[in-house]
Amino acid sequence: MSSLDNVAKCSDLSSVSPEDQPICCPDCRDVFWVDGETPVQSSRDRGKLVCDTKGLNIRFKKMWQRRQLPDPNYFSSYEKLAIEMIRNWEPTKGKRALLCGVTYNKQKYKLKGTNYDVNSMRELLISRFQFPSTSIRTLAETDSHLLPTKRNIQEALRWLVKDNQKGDSLVFYFSGHGLRQPDFFDDERDGFDETICPLDFKTAGMIIDNEINETIVRPLVKGVKLHAIIDACHSGTILDLPLVFNTKKNEWSDNSPPSGVYKGTSGGHAISISACEDNQLAADTSAFSKQMEGAMTYTLRKAVEGNRRVTYASLLASMHKDILAAKATRFCLRRLCHRERQQEPLISSSKVFDLNEVFVL
Repeated sequence: MSSLDNVAKCSDLSSVSPEDQPICCPDCRDVFWVDGETPVQSSRDRGKLVCDTKGLNIRFKKMWQRRQLPDPNYFSSYEKLAIEMIRNWEPTKGKRALLCGVTYNKQKYKLKGTNYDVNSMRELLISRFQFPSTSIRTLAETDSHLLPTKRNIQEALRWLVKDNQKGDSLVFYFSGHGLRQPDFFDDERDGFDETICPLDFKTAGMIIDNEINETIVRPLVKGVKLHAIIDACHSGTILDLPLVFNTKKNEWSDNSPPSGVYKGTSGGHAISISACEDNQLAADTSAFSKQMEGAMTYTLRKAVEGNRRVTYASLLASMHKDILAAKATRFCLRRLCHRERQQEPLISSSKVFDLNEVFVL
């Protein structure tokens, strides 16, 4: 494959039919589906939906059409079996990791490098950071793993932090699509929630940053450290952590929610290393080798393998440098509208720490 064949991990989702896009009512929290051409808004005062586009009668009819959303209490036989298998995973002490790679196979926004990303991260955890192979669980679209569906990922995230205790080192890795959606609860400084897209996100929905924070950040007790490594578009603050490191000012910036809701841990330490900032895209590319893989995953692995005592600061700098170098000399990252795409890896944290500390998982 040509080195120019780069895929934005979420830009292809713009080709998803507008009618497939969910809208959440800020008043009642109901989710409904409407024609993409129909701007819809909720009215607290009138208790109904209104629209001001032409063809009012037709639009009004479409506006009230709702797709049958999946019953949250219904589980297929496969889902029941998969959930039961995940619940039976042993929560190993010491080191524990969950790796998720979503290919979206047979869909028009398919990614080609996520399975390779998962395998390379598994090898890195075992060879460099001495993770026992039995402590690493994987969700991927392969015959040997459970599928990365929404319910499976949610259950696996609960496994990751189950019975965590002092001295534990936990890792959550995700390679797949990421999106954004409006924030209705004043939790986001930029007005958007960040999301990851499970395999079945079109029918089951996305997993938003609020849920990820509540599931794997809040339960961390004192002495436990969690690293989330997210290779997806719009992943900058995907864990909703209260601090983001500003590389330009070389200081921590406040990312706490305007609503004042607590987004920290129960005494532990959560660190997120993301492929890009919230308003940026991430690439799935063959620019670095003949193998399609996530640009963030490749540059992180390269930085760690090339330095036995890499720090968080040098890791971030090396990743950024390699992405810029590849962009300048060997490939172009473009949006669908052909504008230049930025991809700047980002670190966020539940508390202030020195980025000159050695990066250890």
